[in-house]
Amino acid sequence: MMNGETIVFYLLAALTLVSALMAVTSRQIFRAAICLLLSLLGIAGIYFWLRYEFVAAVQIVVYAGGIAVLIIFSVFLTQRSGEDLPRQSRARMLSAAVAALTGLGLVMLQVLRHRFSGTTNPAIDNGVSAIGRRMLGVGEDGYALPFEVVSMLLLAAMIGCIVIAMRSKTKSS
Repeated sequence: MMNGETIVFYLLAALTLVSALMAVTSRQIFRAAICLLLSLLGIAGIYFWLRYEFVAAVQIVVYAGGIAVLIIFSVFLTQRSGEDLPRQSRARMLSAAVAALTGLGLVMLQVLRHRFSGTTNPAIDNGVSAIGRRMLGVGEDGYALPFEVVSMLLLAAMIGCIVIAMRSKTKSS
């Protein structure tokens, strides 16, 4: 007998998987971007279901709110939102299916080989303050250096985008 939590999980998983499948198979780029947004929101719902509220909020703000909206604005700026994407060749579709099935097989192999067992260890604190201490702390249990490296990488990518946009603007005028 299924309880309410199980039904909610299956609904969120179905939303995530169906919208992800539609995102990669749709030939209309705007529809694919909307399906990607729905898939990201489904993942955030699963995080909420697991009671990881901070990670769910980050998923919504960063991915659903930032990345998906950026993709949708990029689609509108290129003025190709109504056009269909070109149909892929059969060889590319076959190789994509083989790669997906290989990945699924490897994941299933690992799941079947792993022994799941209970633990007596106390639960990890997943509150916002504990996550902040872990991310920005220094020493063995801190991630301040990787956090700063990623921020420098994103800054370099943003500067590169601005330089490329300025070059293409001067060449076109």
